[in-house]
Amino acid sequence: MSLKAEKNHRWAVVLAGGDGTRLRELTRRVIGDARPKQFCRLFGEKTLLAQTRERIAPLFEEEHTLFVLTRAHREFYGEELAGICDHRKVVQPLNRGTAVAMALCLEEIARRDEDATVAFFPSDHYFRDCSAFRDSVEYGLQTVEEYPQSVLVLGAEAHYPEVEYGWIQPGRALVDSLVHPLHRVRRFWEKPTLERAESLRRDGCMWNTFVTIGLAGAFLELFAATIPGLTKILGNCRTESQIESFYEKTAPVDFSGAVLSHVPERLLVLRDGKSGWMDLGNPHRVMEALSLSGAQPPWLASVHDSAGQLCQVA
Repeated sequence: MSLKAEKNHRWAVVLAGGDGTRLRELTRRVIGDARPKQFCRLFGEKTLLAQTRERIAPLFEEEHTLFVLTRAHREFYGEELAGICDHRKVVQPLNRGTAVAMALCLEEIARRDEDATVAFFPSDHYFRDCSAFRDSVEYGLQTVEEYPQSVLVLGAEAHYPEVEYGWIQPGRALVDSLVHPLHRVRRFWEKPTLERAESLRRDGCMWNTFVTIGLAGAFLELFAATIPGLTKILGNCRTESQIESFYEKTAPVDFSGAVLSHVPERLLVLRDGKSGWMDLGNPHRVMEALSLSGAQPPWLASVHDSAGQLCQVA
C-alpha cells in the first residue's frame, strides 16, 4: 500500500473535552475566567488547542482530524473552531472522562472507515521539539500496521521520579533502536509513591504521554475486554437524545486506569526520548516549560512576583 493510500485511513482525535481543574486557579488568574487550560494562551498568541492542531497537522488529512469537546465549553471553543465543519466536532453533553470520549469517537470513526488507524492526542501538553514528536508519531503509525492486534503508547523519557504521572514498565524489546526503541508493555503504574517512582526511573521505565495509536478495531477490542458495556451501548446510540441519556447515566471513566492498565499484553510502548514532552498539570510544569521554551508571555509578570509564588497556586 502506498504512503498516500495509508494516509487516507489515518485519523487523529484531539482530546479537548477536559475541565482543566488541576490548573484552574492559574488559568483564572491568567485569563480572567474559568476556561479549561486547552483554551488558554499560556505560551504566546495561540492556545494550547491551536498549538496541538498545528503540531499534528502535517501527519493527517484535515477531514480526518476530529475534536472531542464538551458542550459546557462552547463559549471557549466556538470562535476558535468556527472554521471546523460540524461533523469534525464530537461534542459531548458532559465530560465523562477520557475512556468515554475515546469510545464515542472510535464508534464514529469505525462507521466511516472500517480500516481506520486512529491516534489520540491530548490538547494540553507541551513539546520542546515538535519535529521530533512528529517523527515518533509517524513511526508509531507505521508500526501499528505491522502489529494490528496491538495498541501503541508513546512513552517519554523519565528525567526525575514524578509521582503525578503514569509510568510504563517496558517488557520484551521488539525493535532495538537508538532512535525509536519499541517494546512490549510489562505493566502500568499509575501515580506511584516517590520511592516507587525512583525505582521505576532507575529501571528505565517511561512516563505515559497518553498519545495512543492503533487500528480502530484493536482499540474497540481493548474496550470490549475491559469495559464491555461501554462500546456496546454507544454503538447502539444513533440519536442525540440517546447519547444524552447515556451520558447522564454514566460515571467518568479514565482510559489509562480502566483500559490500558488491565491489558498490558496487548500494548506496545515506543520510547520518545527527544521531543521533550511535558504534561501541564500544575504551575510547576508550566514554569518549567516556559523556562525551556524561553517564552515570556505578557501574563507572567501580572500573575506573580516570583516563580515560587506561582508554583503555590493549585
